[in-house]
Amino acid sequence: MQLKLTESKLPFAPLLLIAPFFLWGTAMVAMKGVIPNTTPLFMAGVRLVPAGVLVLLAAALMGKPQPQGGKAWLWISLFALIDGALFQGFLAEGLVRTGAGLGSVMIDSQPLAVAILSLWLFQERIGFWGWLGLAIGIAGISLIGLPEGLISGWLHPETVQATSAGIGVLFQSGEWLMLLAALSMAVGTVLVRWVCRYADPVTATGWHMILGGLPLFGLSAVTESQQFVNIDFSGWMALGYATVFGSAIAYGLFFYFASSGSLTSLSSLTFLTPVFALLFGNLFLGEVLNPIQSIGVALTLVSIYLINQRDILAEKLRGKLTETKADDEQQKVLEVTDGKSVEMPVKVRMSELESEI
Repeated sequence: MQLKLTESKLPFAPLLLIAPFFLWGTAMVAMKGVIPNTTPLFMAGVRLVPAGVLVLLAAALMGKPQPQGGKAWLWISLFALIDGALFQGFLAEGLVRTGAGLGSVMIDSQPLAVAILSLWLFQERIGFWGWLGLAIGIAGISLIGLPEGLISGWLHPETVQATSAGIGVLFQSGEWLMLLAALSMAVGTVLVRWVCRYADPVTATGWHMILGGLPLFGLSAVTESQQFVNIDFSGWMALGYATVFGSAIAYGLFFYFASSGSLTSLSSLTFLTPVFALLFGNLFLGEVLNPIQSIGVALTLVSIYLINQRDILAEKLRGKLTETKADDEQQKVLEVTDGKSVEMPVKVRMSELESEI
């Protein structure tokens, strides 16, 4: 099953489908300048709690129902723990300990986990083209964010020192935190299917952000100090953008689509997040793409096309194979009958007049 944009009731559905990944990518750029002036858990809480309040206000204006019953709140609480507290907590702590490029590679490996979970739990058919697209996507984001020394070691195995240096960078604690964040987001993306059986996806998103953000504020109060005293006006503006656009709007749209469409196809668009981050990092921060990263961007776009068009590509391939098989069978018949007399049954019908003669 693919993402059927034409069936969505939202206007400009294709643009809205890409919007969460655009907003997440640009929010990463906005937050890069704020991280040295604040603390990670406080920043994670700011991204969640105010955004959750905004989502609930929007849900009330749209007339969305509030969660009812113990099962609804149980699933929302589990959703809040995994996709709210754990995901944002690991992400914020990981950002402090790793570079944005390498961190984005770890975060954006979650479509592979989502694909496996969706295959196991919902029997979403991935197929050859889907798995190929996922593999190309992982390769693309790896070229975008992995250290050049590690990539050089893979391309030229004789450069053992470069490979060892790259692996040393890769297995720092920050990268493992990013990997845990990716797994948390993957599980949260799958959980939304159960959450939406008992609650509206928009209101559930808002409550899961509030319930997931409050523990982060509590941990920040206990373990961190001077969370906001060094943040200037531009820093608060960046946090405001990350909260309103990078959290409230982005998460609301993402989980709205995740509640009904193909999780594998939707999650594959996460590969766009580092692409947007790199493009706007170049525009606002003067970051320049090297040739390897440019190849990674191209591979990422190819992977998204393959995953989202996997059913159409498989159908076209089956049609061509069927035509080829039919042509081969016809050719075999012609080869067998070539040079041999063939008896063709012919029915001759004579009129009554001719039979009398």
